[in-house]
Amino acid sequence: MQKIRFLIIRFSSIGDIVLTTPVVRCLKNQIKNVEIHYLTKPQFSKILESNPNIDKVHVLKDSFADTIHELKYEHFDYIIDLHKNLRSFRVKNRLKIISFSFHKLNKEKWLMVNFKKNKLPDIHIVDRYLETLSVFDIQNDQQGLDYFIPEEDEVDLKTISSELVSGYVGIVVGAYHNTKKLPTEKIISICKKINKPVVLLGGPDDQQEAENIKNTVGANIYNTCGKFNINQSASVVKQANVILTPDTGLMHIASAFKKKIVSVWGNTIPEFGMYPYLPDTTSEIMEIKGLKCRPCTKIGFTKCPKKHFKCILDLNDDYIAQRIRELY
Repeated sequence: MQKIRFLIIRFSSIGDIVLTTPVVRCLKNQIKNVEIHYLTKPQFSKILESNPNIDKVHVLKDSFADTIHELKYEHFDYIIDLHKNLRSFRVKNRLKIISFSFHKLNKEKWLMVNFKKNKLPDIHIVDRYLETLSVFDIQNDQQGLDYFIPEEDEVDLKTISSELVSGYVGIVVGAYHNTKKLPTEKIISICKKINKPVVLLGGPDDQQEAENIKNTVGANIYNTCGKFNINQSASVVKQANVILTPDTGLMHIASAFKKKIVSVWGNTIPEFGMYPYLPDTTSEIMEIKGLKCRPCTKIGFTKCPKKHFKCILDLNDDYIAQRIRELY
């Protein structure tokens, strides 16, 4: 029997790609004799290559024509476009096969950001991704997100500190946009209040900030920012007792591992549909409700456009630390 071949398209980001994993799994498990291919950017291929539900990962090449040539060779039956931008349109236009695209809710988000009119449906983006498959009668298996760590990227906690084997809090220092992240002073305050071992997580750009936090707080703080690749950071998240994180890719990775998550929300809002998906049921969302300027954007800014940054600064450090201790 000839296989049914699907091409799934999602170019970025880490979090968004992790949020597409239920689509991949449900397609693989609910359609007989199916083959799943995935097209993304080169920098995100490593988080997909270990996924057993994906038969082949394709990456965008420097030449768009070369990318199309490679994809045409595969003779796909269907395209599932989970990005829906100009580039994915060009791919669909060149391959000329049946395609299905998810609804991005751009108009509804624009109304919420600019006029604070909430026309957003009460539905998580994962379920909107799955709605794209409705013609195939695919059902949500309610198994949540997937993240598969290659064996060589599993982190032995003893290489950081033998103290961490008994438990620790993972704190995500960075975020792509500053108006999503916790300021250094706030992380320092929370670290002092929780009085537990803490592993700071982030990329190379967060390394100096994390070092400042470590030096200020003192004992029991371990800086891994910039020291691990994304799979290794995922391994550290997987082994943590509880994760404190802004709206980031590591938040979604923590959800994939069913972790206890304390998520903090600044300029973005959970109503956009990208809150932690089926994490540990004791997880909690921290946000300043009723702030008239929030949300100020659907993505993020370098700095608060109102210059007061109340959406983050008004979050209660004592309560955040208390919830972390309770969940620990």
